[in-house]
Order: sequence, then C-alpha cells, then structure tokens
Amino acid sequence: MENKKPKIILTGDRPTGKLHVGHYVGSLKRRVELQNSGEFDKIFIMIADAQALTDNADNPAKIRDNIMEVALDYLSVGLDPAKSNIFIQSHVAELTELTFYYMNLVTVSRLQRNPTVKAEIQMRNFETSIPMGFFNYPISQAADITAFKATTVPVGEDQLPMLEQTKEIVHKFNAVYGETLVDPEILLPSNKACLRLPGIDGKAKMSKSLGNCIYLSESEADVKKKVMSMFTDPDHIRIEDPGKLEGNTVFTYLDAFSNEGHFAEYLPEYANLDELKDHYKRGGLGDVKVKKFLNNVLQEELSPIRARRAEYEKNIEGVYEILKKGSEVAAETAAQTLSEVKAAMKINYFDDPAFLEEQIQKFNE
Repeated sequence: MENKKPKIILTGDRPTGKLHVGHYVGSLKRRVELQNSGEFDKIFIMIADAQALTDNADNPAKIRDNIMEVALDYLSVGLDPAKSNIFIQSHVAELTELTFYYMNLVTVSRLQRNPTVKAEIQMRNFETSIPMGFFNYPISQAADITAFKATTVPVGEDQLPMLEQTKEIVHKFNAVYGETLVDPEILLPSNKACLRLPGIDGKAKMSKSLGNCIYLSESEADVKKKVMSMFTDPDHIRIEDPGKLEGNTVFTYLDAFSNEGHFAEYLPEYANLDELKDHYKRGGLGDVKVKKFLNNVLQEELSPIRARRAEYEKNIEGVYEILKKGSEVAAETAAQTLSEVKAAMKINYFDDPAFLEEQIQKFNE
C-alpha cells in the first residue's frame, strides 16, 4: 500500500509592525480555518525577521520591537501553538544554508524578471542600490518553503510570482540532483475582496507607512473612529444622490467581512449585502448609516481577538516560550531537509562512509 504524502503548510509574515485587518482577511483568518480543519499533518508559521532585515538592516530595533507584536496577533486571532508551530526565521540557521545552495540554480536575469521583486524594488526606491539580501528574497522564500517540505502555501495573489520561482528551483534541483524537494502548491483566498483590502483612505494598498490601516489590536473606540472616517463615493453628497460602489472602501470592507447574519442582527431592513448595495446605487441611503453597520460588523469580528490578546499580554513569558520551542522544532525539521539536500548534492562527506572508502581506494591503487 502506497504511503500517503503528508500535507504540510508553510506561511508567515514580516515583523515590520502590528498586523491589520488586511492581514486578517487576506491570510490570518484562513490560516485558523486550515489549522482547525484537520486536513493538514503539520503547520509551520514563520515570523520572517531575517527577510524583514533585508530592507531594514539599518533599523534592527524596528524588527526586534515587532516580534512579540506579531506573535500576539497570531495567538489573538486563534492560531494555536498545539496545532501550529510558530517560529522565528533567524533562529533556523539551516534556512540560510539552503538559500546559499539554491542561489546556484537561479540567474540574476531571472530574479530581475520576477514581477513581485520589480514592484517591491520600485516601491522602496531601490533601483540604483538594491541590497543583495533583498534581491535574493525569492530564493530565501524557496528555502523557507522547501525546508519544511510544504505542500501548501496560503498567500495573497501578489505572491504568485514568488511561488512560481520556488517551483522552478524545486524542479531544477530535482532534475540535477535527484528527487529530493517537495513541489508546493499555492492556496489563494476564495473571497476576491480579501485578496487586497484597500486602506481606509481608499488607497489601493493598506500600508503601515501610509497610516491607513485598522490594526487587530486597536481599541473599540479607535476602530469606530477610523470606520467613520472611511473613504466612500466623493460624489455621494446628499442622501438622495445615487451612490457608486466602485472604489467605495466601505462596501469593499463589507464584501470582505459581512454575512447575512450581520444583517439580521444589525440592519434587519435588508436581507443581505446585495439589497444594501441596490439601495445605495439608486439613492436614498446615507454613508453614515452604512458606516455604522460596518462598524458593528468589524467590532463583532475583532472583539474576541482583543479579548484573547489581553489574556496573552498578561503572560508574555509564556508567549516567549511558545516562540522558543517553536523555533527549536522548526530547526530540527529544517536540519533533516538540509541533510537530505547535502546528501543529494554529495557534499555530506562526513556522513557518507562511502566517501572515505572511495578516497582510500583512489590514493592506494
């Protein structure tokens, strides 16, 4: 009987700040669902501090200060250390060694063609002075994914080119050295509104640097204040005016967060979001009413997250131990993969008795 291949997830975030609702609908909520589905044998969730340093090398305090923030966000949304192994990337040295070996399988021109790398370089104004570590980001990501033999990688749509690069590395390695690495598959969010939630100001990207985020750890009052200031349809000046949905941030958030149960609870005069949208488009529905409804929806979603975070904040030593133990488990797992990689590449000299025998014969003939 053929052995069933383990189903393994690898995913994570860069600790450059607290996580926001864009992270939540784009990946965190889905991770919790996958964790609790029972479909996966192992789940590895990485706090990618080493990758964050590739464009924050002159500000390591920023990364250090956010390690615990991200860990608390993970635990508060429902990631369970008994089911998901949470670890810190820089404490798995094997990932760096794998990255070095994989660098020989990728050309500079191929990295330059990676759409995500190109976009990130432009966004950070790195055109004339690209840090080498940042340029190698896709190779590092391939090391992260393959080290844990991940079969599934839940990411946003913008990360598709990165996973394509990983798959190329896997195929090249296996072709050159023999079947060793696992070929991963991408898992995208099913709700299109969740793929890239806009900022509250209507900008295409929710970004810490733009200050247009709603953070998971924010208070009820702060969330309400941000919701009530959200960008809507600038031409919807009077209640009786017809309103546009396209580019209307409030309705994008409702697409991502609301369900029929919310309408029954907070806005019973509408059966569902389609009815609310129809009323808004034909006129007679004010932005304030829609924003108040969105606030109720978000508060219901974020309230248990705030409560869990408050409990974990009382036991930071416990969170620290979760990260420490998780990093130890991750290092053990990655070490096994590294051992297999080195054996395939035939550079495992001291773990291969045949190497010594070959050398003895070679020099004593």
